[in-house]
Amino acid sequence: MAAQNFLLHVHISSDIVRKMTLSSRPESVNDLKTMIKEKFKLDFDFNLSYEDPDFDGQLCSLVDIEELPQKALLKAVRSEIDASSVVSDDTITLPHAVTPDRAERWPYVFPVPTFSYEVELILGEGNATCEKTGKTLKLSRGQKHDILETLAAKMHSFKAYPNDKEVSMVAEALVTKHPSLKEPGSQTGWYGWKNSLKFKMGNYRTKLSRAGFHEVAVNCGKRSRNNPDKQAPHTNIKRPKRAEVNFLPNFPIGEDTASLEQLRLQIAEEVKNSDKNLVLITKLMQTTFALRRKEVITENLPVGDILERWPAFKMESQICSEFHKITNVNLKNHFYAVLDQHAPRLLSLFRKKAARTGKVSEVLSQLFRIYDLQENVDVHVRRAAVLRALPTYLQEDDSNFLKTWDVEQSDEPDIDAVPLGLLSISGNSSDATFFCPEKIAVVLEGTMVIDFSTLADAFAMLFGLTYALDLSYPKELANTFDFTQKVLMGLEDGKLRPRVLSLKNELFAVE
Repeated sequence: MAAQNFLLHVHISSDIVRKMTLSSRPESVNDLKTMIKEKFKLDFDFNLSYEDPDFDGQLCSLVDIEELPQKALLKAVRSEIDASSVVSDDTITLPHAVTPDRAERWPYVFPVPTFSYEVELILGEGNATCEKTGKTLKLSRGQKHDILETLAAKMHSFKAYPNDKEVSMVAEALVTKHPSLKEPGSQTGWYGWKNSLKFKMGNYRTKLSRAGFHEVAVNCGKRSRNNPDKQAPHTNIKRPKRAEVNFLPNFPIGEDTASLEQLRLQIAEEVKNSDKNLVLITKLMQTTFALRRKEVITENLPVGDILERWPAFKMESQICSEFHKITNVNLKNHFYAVLDQHAPRLLSLFRKKAARTGKVSEVLSQLFRIYDLQENVDVHVRRAAVLRALPTYLQEDDSNFLKTWDVEQSDEPDIDAVPLGLLSISGNSSDATFFCPEKIAVVLEGTMVIDFSTLADAFAMLFGLTYALDLSYPKELANTFDFTQKVLMGLEDGKLRPRVLSLKNELFAVE
């Protein structure tokens, strides 16, 4: 007798319901979730509930795939441990538990703000005249000041230190929206505006520094006529370099170092408890974010000292939450969604390389021989294959980054000289340990911080910790981490390293 199809109605949100037909019952609930993610291109984690026909359609959590009815109405319940759903619990209140200053990353299209009433009136008439006669406006000094000041404030709402490309984007957006402001003698029509905006942003940062805005005040006190012995003005500038949105925020209003230190001590005590209050820890970490960033960015403490002071960084949920506060990007959801999306194409590119000759091809060929011997090639094994092959394809040596520890052969792992890496822990020394490990630990400065059951989980959390602790990428894996940051995570789409750019072009090439 032929197997019947499974007909599913999937409630993705309150206003989105999609239909899905399966030819057979999935092997597991996780397999069903993966199918739903791929079918409807979802980039978030969720649990599944179904309407139980035995109990008048009441919702029941789907934990056993055998419970799935032939015709079912499923509900995808979002389960982001690193999102604001945890923070929104109102059972615990803290003073000034505010979100970080910036809620958005630099936009793809810069939104030109509304200027003062006077300037908007002049621009409206000027644009109309320009459209008819081609004549451009001649602004007074005060009017131009208003435009530049308003644009500087808008730019600062996204980034305190916009780069040359971003300032150009603002100048171009200005004259596109207001063609009467185009410069007749300029090839682009906005080159002069770009230079003016650069000077204005410098002046704007100076004003904010004097007002005590930490992100720019941290760079004041450089060499000057009155202080000739200090650092040169452009050396050791502390500013976002990896698309951090909230790099060094001010303390919450009404709080100071002493009051936030008391909350830090409360976090340390709560983390020691076997039955941790995760909601309280999350809210305390939210409130103390500015104190933590100040210590990480300005005091240059060793990693061990930071982890001792902030033990919540040994919890997966708090690593994800900290990454989200810094970048406004959901670490796990975004990383896995993009990695899974590109995994088939990446594996195809890596296999093509493995079929050629040369050192890189030999290493890749050996890796895929091991990969092809795996009995259960699930999503975790595929992710591990991509992450294991990526450094080799980019011609990088990961021998000091990926370590193995056979617990039956030695009492201690050889990780003393590992500043940042991953350690596969198992009871044997098989070449397949990274595909199906017993545990994989995140290693920072020779110390195991936290461990996971898959390579992808450990790599994602290690990447999150580089942001949370403001760590430099390993020099020998600069291409791998650059690809992870800019291609997989979409953080800063600026200049790519040559090999990363080449891989990105091949990845997105139309065949």
